[in-house]
Amino acid sequence: MDTVRLGIVGLGNMGKAHLANIRAGKIPGLRVTSLCESVGTLPNLIEGEKAFTDVNLMMRSGHIDAILICTPHFSHTTIGIAALQAGLHVLVEKPISVHKADCERLIAAHTDKNKIFAAMFNMRTNACFKKVKDLIDSGEIGAVRRVHWEVTNWFRTNYYYATGGWRGTWKGEGGGVLMNQCPHNLDLFQWLFGMPQKVRGFCQFGRFHEIEVEDDVTAVMQYDNGTTATFVTSTGEAPGINKLEISAEQGRLTVTDGTRIHFQRNRQPMSKFCMEAEAAFAMPESWHMDIHVDQTGGQHIEILQNFTNAILKGEKLLSPAAEGIRSVELANAILLSTWQDKTIELPMSSADYESILKEKGEQSTFQKTKVVAKATSDDFAKSFR
Repeated sequence: MDTVRLGIVGLGNMGKAHLANIRAGKIPGLRVTSLCESVGTLPNLIEGEKAFTDVNLMMRSGHIDAILICTPHFSHTTIGIAALQAGLHVLVEKPISVHKADCERLIAAHTDKNKIFAAMFNMRTNACFKKVKDLIDSGEIGAVRRVHWEVTNWFRTNYYYATGGWRGTWKGEGGGVLMNQCPHNLDLFQWLFGMPQKVRGFCQFGRFHEIEVEDDVTAVMQYDNGTTATFVTSTGEAPGINKLEISAEQGRLTVTDGTRIHFQRNRQPMSKFCMEAEAAFAMPESWHMDIHVDQTGGQHIEILQNFTNAILKGEKLLSPAAEGIRSVELANAILLSTWQDKTIELPMSSADYESILKEKGEQSTFQKTKVVAKATSDDFAKSFR
């Protein structure tokens, strides 16, 4: 095989964006041969590809080697399992599933390890966060003591929620900012720092918008080694900020907007200085430095290319889908902690969370005001952070 034949299911904003990149020849070795969408826009999108309105027919058609799943969140699990069972390579948009129990089912379906199973965690390609991971993993900044990440530049208008029937509802989306915007941030969080042992969440639901899910979140996390972390996010705060602060033995690392790294480096590790200094108010000597990073990062295109190369050349995956359960568990734990008003210990019970979420969807009486979307592709491009 020298070309991967790809089928895309779900042709909303993300599906159309991926389709445009592949058609433009930006991913060598990858060609879209089939498209699947259940709504009436499909005929307008076809440019020689096979058209399907039933994803199961597309998967059994013999026209595709791999599938890219860009449908609403809950269907990621059912389509993903069916695709893996059909012997296809699978790339699924974030989140891989809405809740941990579905993640477990989806991951368990990947029994043929010769088939590539990846997730669209494109923020892992960001050069700035790759550098931060290197600085942590290499020990350059010393042991991490405290983390604070404030990600409030996900601002969305009420119009955004009103124009998507599935958005902002428990039954349609399965969550709010934690499930839609922040899977990337939560994936980076666990990728950089690992999984905490305890999570305490404080979510507010429909604080800024006419929705029933969370649009304002503060979470506190604790690790067995004593490290603590806070994570703050919202879709109702403007101007927002994306600022990650890491306090470590060798100093303080600050990442702003995912593009700039500043390091205030201690001459001595702070614990050593604390115990050995012979003055009551002494401070360790430190100096400031900006760490240059190449601002390029392939984002969605790089993940698509990596997925293609993994199939054709055996290249190691940047974002294996099996790792997607971690960001989902963090989001689930933050919500569960809020609902139960208590600290959640990880690993959490997937069955308990699934039961509560199902109940919320079934008992919901929430009705959204529906409007006809007028947003353009330019509007969608502005959503990337």
